[in-house]
Amino acid sequence: MAVLTALTRSLGQNCAKRSKASIFPQKFPSPNSRFQTLRTLILEPSLSESVKLHRFSDSDSGIIEVNLDRPEAKNAIGDDMLRGLRDAFEAIVRDSSAHVVMISSSIPKVFCAGADLKERKKMTASEVHSYVNYLRSTFSLIEELQIPTIAVIEGVALGGGLEMALSCDLRICGENALLGLPETGLAIIPGAGGTQRLPRLVGKSIAKELIFTGRRIGGRDAMSMGLVNYCVPAGEAHPKALEIAREINQKGPVAIRMAKRAINEGLERDMASALDLEEECYVRLLSTKDRLEGLAAFAEKRKPRYTGE
Repeated sequence: MAVLTALTRSLGQNCAKRSKASIFPQKFPSPNSRFQTLRTLILEPSLSESVKLHRFSDSDSGIIEVNLDRPEAKNAIGDDMLRGLRDAFEAIVRDSSAHVVMISSSIPKVFCAGADLKERKKMTASEVHSYVNYLRSTFSLIEELQIPTIAVIEGVALGGGLEMALSCDLRICGENALLGLPETGLAIIPGAGGTQRLPRLVGKSIAKELIFTGRRIGGRDAMSMGLVNYCVPAGEAHPKALEIAREINQKGPVAIRMAKRAINEGLERDMASALDLEEECYVRLLSTKDRLEGLAAFAEKRKPRYTGE
């Protein structure tokens, strides 16, 4: 294990040396650990020092974890972390073996403190505009992934940190979670999707109160207003998220992608066209090998072995 840790550090340091160029100004691409389980984890080399990509193996193959690791800044999203997030999720988009993604933090009592305001102080207005556009498009990339995403929230998730969680399909938090969109206190607004995703999740009136006041809420309150799916005892959000990820991972991969598409796109349509979309997604599953495998496994009283075909 010591050898693996040393190798991981070496890879991360060597990669980091190759990627020190700043993304400011106006150089954003256009919008287009600590959790070792009984299963094997594969830590991939990353171009970012603050974002790590873990691929589970063995029976958990198909589960991917994006881990935030910037302890000195409470996972504030700066230049390096933003690039790391983009690189990680673009890699996941290209990975046909990925079935479900978890976003977590290696920092105790912190998910993500939001944008790096120390870096922002040094930016011009045009640089801030470019940064926020890139941040928004990165969160949209997370939201538009064809596979389910789960935010694992222990401790602070503020500003851009909460906006990142809002771009996920599911959110699991510990009772010690502290969530909020405090941007109006800085004379700005949530600019990476918060004004749009929060009201769609908790309703217009509650979203307005939280954004107008910048009020921070705890895990139990977040659960009661529908902001998170589960609120568990502090320290248990990751095991709960992994439990849900494993349940999803056992289902037909193509069916999961079609279910996500039907729900997400259907909510933007009227009922008649949404039902047409549901039919389209259902028909696409009729000719899959997985559908036949599911029927065979049911008849033979065994667990199905889905291949995503």
